[in-house]
Amino acid sequence: MAECYVTGKKTMTGNRRSHALNANRRVWKANLQTIRIKDEHGNIKRVKISARALKKNNLERV
Repeated sequence: MAECYVTGKKTMTGNRRSHALNANRRVWKANLQTIRIKDEHGNIKRVKISARALKKNNLERV
């Protein structure tokens, strides 16, 4: 399962509720983007990161 490298966000599940409170299962997927970064050892690594973390964090991209 895909997970954000920075925040740990992943797919969430729950119910879709109609006006009559009927429950149907549904899925919320995190907005994950695949990027290449340099890790602490200087190696190039391909990771998945959420769009919010991508805007907020200053990762050294390659």
